[in-house]
Amino acid sequence: MDLTFNNKEEEEVKRVAKRKGNLAMKRIHKFLVVGGMVCCAAILLICPMAHATENGGSAYVGGNEDFMAGALPPPGNYPILYNVYYTADKLMDDDGDEQPIDFDLNVYASVLRFIHVTEIKLLGADLAWHVIVPFIKQDLEIGVANFDESSSGIGDIEFSPLVLGWHFSKNMHLIGAVDVWAPVGSYDEKDPSSISRNYWTMAPILAPTYISDSGFEVSAKIQYLINFENSDTEYTSGNELVIDYLIGQHVGNWNFGVNGLIYKQITDDDQDGDTVDANKGQCISIGPAIQYNYKNMFFNAKAQFDTAVRNRPEGQKYWIKFMYAF
Repeated sequence: MDLTFNNKEEEEVKRVAKRKGNLAMKRIHKFLVVGGMVCCAAILLICPMAHATENGGSAYVGGNEDFMAGALPPPGNYPILYNVYYTADKLMDDDGDEQPIDFDLNVYASVLRFIHVTEIKLLGADLAWHVIVPFIKQDLEIGVANFDESSSGIGDIEFSPLVLGWHFSKNMHLIGAVDVWAPVGSYDEKDPSSISRNYWTMAPILAPTYISDSGFEVSAKIQYLINFENSDTEYTSGNELVIDYLIGQHVGNWNFGVNGLIYKQITDDDQDGDTVDANKGQCISIGPAIQYNYKNMFFNAKAQFDTAVRNRPEGQKYWIKFMYAF
């Protein structure tokens, strides 16, 4: 009898131990699941720039062009110097809400553009070509990841061997072109502050300008950016619609206006052949612009403030531009 009682007691002990073991396993499983979710969330926060195209940027800054954007000048040479400062301390999500992270981005760029307008006519238009070389310094801080890095140097070069300019009348002008961005800047796939996109981009462009006899002007530069794969990351950013716009008034040698950017990512990103959903970027910016024209040169200053931002940084751009014709 004692032996039977001892066996039953042993079985009860085993059952209790089993229940405790199952409970412990459940707790461990719950811990791993919750821990895994926390880790995943941390990774997403540590890598916040992986939104709305790779690293959240674009080959084209946006808002570059303003007064007479669609009016190609007469045959000659036109060097233009753009100086731009962009600052952002907010990173917006897919709902347009600010992400709860410490984020600080500052970009300083001095960009040299050279335009040559030939005396050749093609399809009734003046034929031109241009090249754009940016010199960039970029500072990026992401507090949750303790990331604080800077990059500087020559960025990706933009060029077009085929720019066509039509002058339908003294009031109506149109430019058509196909621009290409060559990834020649420095790049590190582990560094989101890299100044190169590390992929080729091409864009068909249409830029109309209407200016009335009284000097009222409406201009735009409309382009559709087609992005190719980043060979280092096997990531293909979605295609983008970018519109620079200006509404202004000419008063003697002075031009005054409202300018900005309309940006919308049209197609999804692609990672290793898989579609990356729900992270298309968008942005609208608006601000004042002023220009002074003197003989064969002009001086231009403008500001642009972001709004309606999705999956991108939200900030402000400040521009100073100078052009000299010879």
